[in-house]
Amino acid sequence: MRAVTWHGQGSVAVEEVPDPRLLLPDDAIVKVTSSGLCGTDLHLYGPLAPYMEVGDVIGHEPIGLVEEVGPAVTSLQVGDRVVVPSTVSCGACWMCEQGLQSQCETTQNHEHGTGASVFGHSKLYGQVPGAQAEYLRVPFADTLPIKVPHGPPDDRFVFLSDVLPTAWQAVEYTGLRAGQTLLVLGAGAIGDMCARIAVMRGLRVLVTDPVAERRERAARSGAIPLEDTVEVSVLTQVLELTRGRGADAVIDAVGMEARASPDSGATVVGLLPPRLARPVLRRAGVDRLAALHLALDAVRRGGTVSVVGIYGGAMDPMPLMEIFDKQVQLRMGQANVGRWSEEILDLLLQPDDLLGVESFATHHLPLEDAPTAYRSFRDKEDGMVKVLFQP
Repeated sequence: MRAVTWHGQGSVAVEEVPDPRLLLPDDAIVKVTSSGLCGTDLHLYGPLAPYMEVGDVIGHEPIGLVEEVGPAVTSLQVGDRVVVPSTVSCGACWMCEQGLQSQCETTQNHEHGTGASVFGHSKLYGQVPGAQAEYLRVPFADTLPIKVPHGPPDDRFVFLSDVLPTAWQAVEYTGLRAGQTLLVLGAGAIGDMCARIAVMRGLRVLVTDPVAERRERAARSGAIPLEDTVEVSVLTQVLELTRGRGADAVIDAVGMEARASPDSGATVVGLLPPRLARPVLRRAGVDRLAALHLALDAVRRGGTVSVVGIYGGAMDPMPLMEIFDKQVQLRMGQANVGRWSEEILDLLLQPDDLLGVESFATHHLPLEDAPTAYRSFRDKEDGMVKVLFQP
């Protein structure tokens, strides 16, 4: 089959790889019809390169049709249409039963001290073959895939794999009520969807992003765009709009920079051989924390910062005195897709496209365009916010 494979920092290729096959009785094989390109994929393309190997198949946002099922699978049949969550979770362990599928005890990666495995990720998260491919092996086929109806376009359901539950959880973690003020930092796919969900819930949503067209896109969904200029900073605008108090909650949808600046720690680490880079990434601070520091400055006293952008540095400095003094609550983590999927699916099954998912993707591309798409997405070119590959 054809698949997008990793070939080095800043390099992916589309090539022929062996077709996946059933390995366990509860496996299924899914023929992928659409698969997203995510900011997390850019982390593998850059800062997390030391944990990748040439030939790794990447991608973790698929929808498709069940092609084959193992003998122990009872809830799926060949031809069923399914969305496959980004994280690999068993659905039966203690963590899964608590709604913490991203911490699944069956697929935790104890060697690296990380949570549940993720499709198409690095050694840090299981090195499970990914979904930017024609076919995907799906374990725990009775509990992991989400069945969706035939008929509507892929775009109606595909974001249930990652974007929707990630953004949904980020907004849930703020604990805000209608009428309160939420600041969203970053208007890429996740930040944009956070804003849409928050607006739907009746929140007053402020959004900032250095890319003007992303701010404008968020504004069309009902958010108030904030431009960071020399004359007026984001923090100044937030304080002016909240009577000097600050936002009730802030979502950091930026996280680790997918493309590091020349003077950043991530760039330096990326130049080291993998055997030297891995311990530095795991034990040192290499992230740029401007977004997180802005979140802590802009949130009101007693407010909440919900971190949905991924950070990679183990010992990045944090302003603990400020966090304690302001009594800030911090919530964060990988999306627990199974915890939110039923509620989100009910929303997606309504006749009206309440979150605009059918027009959410900015680009629909064949798999062969992946190398160009990765570069354009990294460089924020061509209005690219969300790409769907169609094998």
